[in-house]
Amino acid sequence: MRRLLASAALLATALLLASASRGATAQEPVQPIAGDPAAPPDLPAFTGRRAKARRVPAAKVPPHPQMAPNGRSNIHNDGYMSDTYTWLGPLGRDMRLVSAAFTEAAFGLCGGTIAFDRRGRIVTVCIAPDRSVRLRLLNPRTLATLASYDLPPRMIPPGANPFQTFTGGGYFYLDRRDRAVIPTSTLRLVVIALRGPPSQPRWVKFRDYDVSSTVPAGEGIGSVLPDSRGRLWFVSRETGVVGVVEPRSGRVRTKRLNEAIGNSFAVDPLGGVYIVSDKAMYRFDIAAGGVPRITWRVVYRNIGRIKPGQVDAGTGTTPTLMGRKYVAITDNADPMNVVVYRRARGIKRRLVCEEPVFRRGASATENSLIGTERSLIVENNYGYTGPPAVIGGLSTEPGIERVDVDRDGRGCHTVWKSKERSPSVVPKLSLGAGLAYFYTKPTGTPDRWYVTAVSFRTGRTVWKRLAGTGFNFNNNYAGLAISPRGVIYLGVLGGTIRVSDSDVALGGMDKAPAPP
Repeated sequence: MRRLLASAALLATALLLASASRGATAQEPVQPIAGDPAAPPDLPAFTGRRAKARRVPAAKVPPHPQMAPNGRSNIHNDGYMSDTYTWLGPLGRDMRLVSAAFTEAAFGLCGGTIAFDRRGRIVTVCIAPDRSVRLRLLNPRTLATLASYDLPPRMIPPGANPFQTFTGGGYFYLDRRDRAVIPTSTLRLVVIALRGPPSQPRWVKFRDYDVSSTVPAGEGIGSVLPDSRGRLWFVSRETGVVGVVEPRSGRVRTKRLNEAIGNSFAVDPLGGVYIVSDKAMYRFDIAAGGVPRITWRVVYRNIGRIKPGQVDAGTGTTPTLMGRKYVAITDNADPMNVVVYRRARGIKRRLVCEEPVFRRGASATENSLIGTERSLIVENNYGYTGPPAVIGGLSTEPGIERVDVDRDGRGCHTVWKSKERSPSVVPKLSLGAGLAYFYTKPTGTPDRWYVTAVSFRTGRTVWKRLAGTGFNFNNNYAGLAISPRGVIYLGVLGGTIRVSDSDVALGGMDKAPAPP
């Protein structure tokens, strides 16, 4: 009870701090995010040692012809949802931190999904505590707002946890012309384009697809992605409507699964669309007339209850494609398994492996796997049910593990285990650096949040950079993003943070920020 009362007091303090940090607009200077005022001022900003880049040999994920280049397009980086980058991430050289507080602070988030346009500017959606939703274009160096566009307010179903509701803008992608394609709470797919000179950019609506006649009232659209032909696929949250929009005509064709879909999905160059519900893993393809057709379906292990740290009584992952052969998820067994399937059509032996990770009674994830052709990295989110779960010195269950598919393709094995605690971030792997990046929080007070680099090869923690202390620095499921210049960005409850090596080569927008 004493710990609960302390947590409640800290949460109230955090709300006041977040309210005080509101007000950054395109006409005002950027304000840093407020940390915990009770935190000691002499907390070490950096622990560990700088890394030497050791490239991970891996086949390149094929570019998606309808999306921005790999690494710039969506929360999971590419059509495979690999969460990998070919370029370098930070190595730990005299690291620098910049933070920016936005109006959306205090139970909001600015940067759940971060994408990059061709000029290197940040494209993100910000969600405010009053449920308002705003598309923002940010200067990548200062985090100042360059342009914004108001979207329909977010819808929170009765009884739903607002910290675990991702519809209405949580997922979006940039298309090959740098237009943001966003599912809204009004059951529309909107395409928003940038217009105007670089010094005065503005967002304008380019296209608007109404799919409300195909989705039950009161339900949200979780994600939208294009296939290689440019058709827009979308999924609904509660009843599992899988829809396809023909972009020229706006015609919509659907298939209802009557199963919940809590995450995004993956697409391959051959037309396969990989969707996982709270019951089963699916491959879809297009049938005659543009109708989505189930090519195969496999039920995964499921204890039938929602673990603390997950949104559904099912998987918490977006499917991850591995090379040309495999697709991977986690199941909802106890302990949880990393599950790998063969994704081809018309084969009898679909399952490659079920590899248990973390300990019984304390294993869950609500984030996509990092994936290469043979390797997967999974983090443990068990215990994260929202900000109160990680205040007052609390944190989630520990665990990050790497699982590889055996070379003969007949099974999997665990390569290494880490005891780091990563409550809810979408982690990323820099193939160029050989480092996987997490957002970690140890137990104990003050509540400290770190950008943490882990060796891909050994699982050892290489370094940690303190991002901040207190409620405002909780990322609440937001995904790490690494720009082509090697800078890490992350949305947190107080705004957005930027972490980089001090000698990172800045150019383009990074070098000469435009006036707000």
